[in-house]
Amino acid sequence: MKNFKANVCDYLKLNYDKTVATATTSELYSAVACAGIAEVGHDFTEKAKNADGKKVAYLSAEFLIGRMTYNNLLNLGLLEKYTELMDEYKRNTRELEDIDDPATGNGGLGRLAACFLDSGATNGINLNGYGIRYRYGLFKQSFKNGFQTEEPDDWTKFGDPWSIRHDEDKVLVHFKDDDVYAVPYDMPVIGYGGKKINFLRLWQAEPVQEFDFDMFNNQNYAKEATKRNNAFAISAVLYANDSMKAGKQLRLKQQYFFSSASVQDMVRTYKKKYGDDFRHFADEYAIQLNDTHPTVAIPELIRILMEEEGLSFAKSFKIARETFAYTNHTIMAEALEKWDVALFKSVIPHVYKYVQMIQKALRKDLEKLNHEGFDADQYNIIDGNLIHMARMAIYGSHSTNGVAALHTEILKNDALKEWYKIYPERFNNKTNGITQRRWLALCNMELSGFITENIGQGWITDLDRLKKLAPLADNKKTIKQFNEIKRIKKVQLAEYIRENEGITIDPSFIYDIQIKRLHEYKRQLLNAFSILDIYYGLKEGRIKDFMPMCFIFGAKAAPGYFRAKSIIKFINEIANLVNNDPDVKDKLKVVFVQNYNVSYAEKLVTAADISEQISTAGTEASGTGNMKLMLNGAVTLGTYDGANVEIVQEAGEENNYIFGNRVEDIEKLKADGYNSRKIYEKNKRLKKVVDTLVDGTFDDGGTGGFKELYTSLLEGASWHKPDHYFIFADFDSYVEAKLRANKDYKDREAFGKKCLLNVAAAGKFSSDRTIRQYTEEVWS
Repeated sequence: MKNFKANVCDYLKLNYDKTVATATTSELYSAVACAGIAEVGHDFTEKAKNADGKKVAYLSAEFLIGRMTYNNLLNLGLLEKYTELMDEYKRNTRELEDIDDPATGNGGLGRLAACFLDSGATNGINLNGYGIRYRYGLFKQSFKNGFQTEEPDDWTKFGDPWSIRHDEDKVLVHFKDDDVYAVPYDMPVIGYGGKKINFLRLWQAEPVQEFDFDMFNNQNYAKEATKRNNAFAISAVLYANDSMKAGKQLRLKQQYFFSSASVQDMVRTYKKKYGDDFRHFADEYAIQLNDTHPTVAIPELIRILMEEEGLSFAKSFKIARETFAYTNHTIMAEALEKWDVALFKSVIPHVYKYVQMIQKALRKDLEKLNHEGFDADQYNIIDGNLIHMARMAIYGSHSTNGVAALHTEILKNDALKEWYKIYPERFNNKTNGITQRRWLALCNMELSGFITENIGQGWITDLDRLKKLAPLADNKKTIKQFNEIKRIKKVQLAEYIRENEGITIDPSFIYDIQIKRLHEYKRQLLNAFSILDIYYGLKEGRIKDFMPMCFIFGAKAAPGYFRAKSIIKFINEIANLVNNDPDVKDKLKVVFVQNYNVSYAEKLVTAADISEQISTAGTEASGTGNMKLMLNGAVTLGTYDGANVEIVQEAGEENNYIFGNRVEDIEKLKADGYNSRKIYEKNKRLKKVVDTLVDGTFDDGGTGGFKELYTSLLEGASWHKPDHYFIFADFDSYVEAKLRANKDYKDREAFGKKCLLNVAAAGKFSSDRTIRQYTEEVWS
């Protein structure tokens, strides 16, 4: 490590004939990363594959890694040396932020996967990730006249120096229409302290024949290009629009592509050690399916064991079941993937017969349970013309876990109750977590320093030690220091927003922040309605003695999700109204930041006073944004949903702001025939804000989007009833809770105490704890 600074300088001299002072930012990025790789060793993948003990393969369609350089330097113990080097040459230590941000993930699912990898390495566990090396990731978001626009996020345009390509490990993946190569790029996953190095293997799709010279020479240019383009499309974009058949086929291709490549890779590595004896496969590997996207790996492993290794179905299925475990991340029916049989066979027909074998085995097992009133059809993996991937994941694995206590109970008692009835021993809970290395030590050095000064630095690898902060919450001097740190982070965020959005916000305002994927169940629309209600309340004089608030949103809507994009436009219309009204300029501000990603999140979570976690009770499986905001000293304004339940249990309801209907209340509303129009007609304040969708207050650019939102709330649609996510039912309770938090903020000492007690209670929500539970209870 003493050579790190010299290695950076040598790399710049040898490759660019430059110094740290004269190098461009991208050149410096390459030099720092390559010096970091030198500390790790270029053979980190081989060492990880040959490590003693069981290996865990974490299969995920996305890994939202975020900036790698600073995180890797922190875990290697090199961050201070990097800072010294930059200071010596008078360079900004943060200048790598804008070019080092891999876009291989979308939201909570991908960020959770990244946190798990960090915790695995830090805790000395052989946990390696497998996914897709998307060329363009999700997309870069910007706003034009308040509408979301998308453009490709070319995250490798400045290079990808933290990845090492391994051509010798490429594998062939077969599709009905063509074969493609899966070529691996490996990133080191560095545990804190640098003692354990795992890997993240991302597969890139490439044509078997890079260039068909004969076809090109015969002037069949389009046909020659098509074959290459079809291969490249597989790893081109994360979550391609699947509103039409071609998009659905591409999504299935992506899922099979990385699942097949990963399983082939494990089988090949296993055979180097054990030869043709597969009795030890489940002792050598545990494969965790991160949601249903990689479920096709189950029939693929069975196919390989039967076709290529000569095993019987019974032996192959036994190995698969002992190897695979499944994490369910949602109860949303639309997210529990189902594939049309004809479409499945049009892409990977050679795998379908193994799905049929699994279905046959299932029916045989169900026959043993057959009794009067027992409905075996509800378990069918192949059900009519659909293949149910969640059912295959449950039946083809030995473990199914939810990701928060409430979520797991909903799975057992409602969403998957029929499966829990016959396989209760397979169901378990693993409440999600976040890595405190990135989400506190790295992104909030001021608060990290404060914590270390008061309780020592052991919290970096043992977050439970934060409990030692609790007694300090009664110390006025300590609370004053804590509040000053929050003010510093708010000033930093305000400066960043001014530079990136061209919007000025006041750090003395309360920062009320909602940052997450844009989806109706996360209810950004409810937040928007509440802001309008407060705006009208201030204008009318109904709301008095109000502490100034800045409402900050960050979210991307899927390109094909019309309603979600209309909500973004609606919030931007509200921002335009509020921010240009001189009557409220000293009281309200609304900002929707563009291109919300991990880097933006690191600044937003540290500056938040209030964390908005307002999903309809029973819809958010867990959430991890709630944990990040809690860890950085924000109070939770939320429903009794997902991990909010456990946050309140740990930190106390008196230190947070819980509102709205709970799961049992929602069920009663459904049973009683929920009537959103009746609430709308009776509640004048609610009616006023909802009517802004259609009364000309705001302009949806002629898209009809606002009218469609209005209709969905009062009349429903073909696939859902009116106000499907019970916005109207929770409106009054939500606004009351928001105003209560506003009032409490006036007493800065008392509010600061609530915030510090949330930090002190955040220990449970470390991904270190989650990974240890998986290791002991699922992966053996």
